[in-house]
Order: sequence, then structure tokens, then C-alpha cells
Amino acid sequence: MEKLNLKIANNNVTLIYEHSSELPIVGLKLVFKTAGTCVEKRYGVAKLAAELLSEGTKKLGSNEFNKALDMRAIMLSANAGFETFEIGLESLSEHFEYGFNMLLDLLADPNYDKNILKKLKTQALGIIASNSSDYDYQSSNALKEILYPNSRLAIPSIGTPQSIEEIELDDIKEFIRSNLNLENMFIVLGGDIDPKNIKFDKLCEVLNSGKKKELNKITVSDSESLKIIDKPSQQAYIYFGSPLNYNIEDKYKLSVAMFILGSSGFGSRLMEEIRVKRGLAYSVYCSANLNLSYNALNGYLQTKNENKDEAISLIKDEIAKFVQNGATQKELEAARNFLLGSEPLSKETLFKRLSIAQKEHYYDYELGEFDLNLERIKSLELNVLNEFISSLKDINRLSIACLYNESK
Repeated sequence: MEKLNLKIANNNVTLIYEHSSELPIVGLKLVFKTAGTCVEKRYGVAKLAAELLSEGTKKLGSNEFNKALDMRAIMLSANAGFETFEIGLESLSEHFEYGFNMLLDLLADPNYDKNILKKLKTQALGIIASNSSDYDYQSSNALKEILYPNSRLAIPSIGTPQSIEEIELDDIKEFIRSNLNLENMFIVLGGDIDPKNIKFDKLCEVLNSGKKKELNKITVSDSESLKIIDKPSQQAYIYFGSPLNYNIEDKYKLSVAMFILGSSGFGSRLMEEIRVKRGLAYSVYCSANLNLSYNALNGYLQTKNENKDEAISLIKDEIAKFVQNGATQKELEAARNFLLGSEPLSKETLFKRLSIAQKEHYYDYELGEFDLNLERIKSLELNVLNEFISSLKDINRLSIACLYNESK
């Protein structure tokens, strides 16, 4: 894996690259920073823009464009996250040049058609309607409302019925024009190909240079709010979260701490105390939600309606005990063995390795940080881990969204 610098027009664009001839395949990603739902001017525009880029070019139309890709087993996709917007291309090596040219055509001539937009808006409204009966989804969004108040995260990423209805083609054109630009882009490439043979300079013909954009920080609420949602549910859906403040050099310690507390499934502290010992949950899980714009502890628990209060109390108690008392040597060894033992699976394929490298670059680490963290975990001592855990006092400031059937 290596990091190269491309000169595209007057822009310096980073290329993350790994050559692999194990299989005759190539994967390419264009990653645009500060270009996801976080920069929307209308809720839902980013997701609709990604969907529209799956509808081919205006010249060929959706059917002909995608038929040409399918005939060559080329996958071309777009995805809007919260902080980033990604366009991905995967193909056999022999068809990569064709696929790359199709990608250039797509960026030059998106299918800006009123009928396409109408179809995409209808699909989005259908998803929103179906989410009204998804209690997990409703509970999760209710937590976001109280955990990230007055931010884009407080509104579902897909948007609202009103915002979807108001979106016009010009909104999508403006979003793509202003956010998919060279200044905020980096490229991830891997497979049986030499980057010198790819005409990256042609990207300047279909993308604006743009200006460097700064990502706004989001304050995670420590209000310890509780939001109750009464629905005719057969069980209680409990979503919880809190601020998570840590120093970036301690990320490997955080990985171990979260594994022990709640991200490892069976064997985790929360699962052991709440489900195994007391039988109060069908499932319970928590993990660190780490981003450039915010960091938070997020978790969920499902239990019987009548057990919700006891379950919520136990979540708070177990997290408080964890911060106060830390982990045991046995828990540290179990976490260490799993995290180090799963390393080969984490990097067994080219695309998994590229994904790791993409995250390393995005978070401004040097390539290889993943392996360095494993070495740090290997030598992590219990007293050092517990000193770190004791610094995570903010995770006690839990906000909770609970959906349950009050009549039961």
C-alpha cells in the first residue's frame, strides 16, 4: 500500500494505491470530503444525488447505460454518507478503461430528467412511509434528535416528506456541482493495474476545482435526556448514547475498552450482566461512533415492555461500574486475543485492505496505523487500559430514547 500524489489541473490529489495481481480485478473510489448529508441545503438532496448517479447519463438513459455496464460485469455506484460522498467502480482489469470512461461520461452528463427525479422522490417517500412501522429506526432517530440537537444528524438522512417534495433538479445539480470537486477529493485504487495507465487528468474536464471546505464540529449532548415513544410494540426498544471524548493517540485503547464493554456481543460486559446473568434483554450492544465531526458512544437494547425501567437502570449502572473499576485481566486477554486473532480476516482481501487504508488517510493517519494499533494492543497493560477507561467519565452522561407499549 502506498500514497501517491497526482496533479490534476492545478490540484494536488492524493492517490491511495495497492497493486495486486492475485485476481484480474480493479477497484476505484473517488472520495469527496465534507460532501455528504452534512452540507445539504435541503434535507435528502445528498441521498437523491447518489441515487440519480445510478440512473446513467442523459444521453443513454438509465436502461442503456446500465445495460452496457452489466454486459461487462462493471459495477458503478454512488453513496452519500454523513461526511463524505463516494463514487465506486469495480471491474475486471480488461474492462476497467471502458468503465472509467463511463464514469467520466456519467459525471459530465448526469441523467437530469424530471421523470427520473419524480421516480426517485416517489421511492424515497415510500421508504419514509415504510420506516414509520420500523420501531428500531424510529428509536434510533429519536435518540439522534436528543443527542445531536440543532444539527443535521437530528433529521433522518433520507430527509422528510416535506423536504423530499420540495427538491427540484436544480437542487441536485447544485449539490453535485458544488460538492463533488477536485480540491476535496482523494482517490483509492487497487488491483491488477498501473495507475500510470489511467487518465486521471480527464477528471478535471468533468469536475470543478472547488475550494477546500472545513467540516463543522457537532456538539454531542450531555443533557442525560429521556424520550419516551408510546407504540403498540411487543417489546421495548432502548437506544442510548453519550459524548465520547478521548485523545486520538489513545484510539487503540478505546478499541479494547469498547470491545470489553459492549461491542463484542456475547462475552461483553453488558451482554454478560444484562442478558446472561439476569435474562433482561434479547440483545444489548454498544460501540464507539467515531467521526471527524463528532464522537459518541451509541448502543441499543431490546427487552420486554415491563422490564424497560430495570434494563435502563442496569445499563447506567454497568457503564458507571466500568468507568470506575475498569476491566479485568481476563477481559483484557480475551479482547486482545480476539482483536489480534481477527487481523488476518480484516485484511484477507484487496478491497478490505483498501477500505482500511481509506479510513487511515481520511482520519489523517499515516498508512499502516491499523498494524501499529495491533502492536500497541499486543503490549497493552491492564493498569494503562484502566487509567484510560477512568478518563471516559462523559459516557456516563447517557441520553436515552425508549419506544415501548405503555399499555403493557
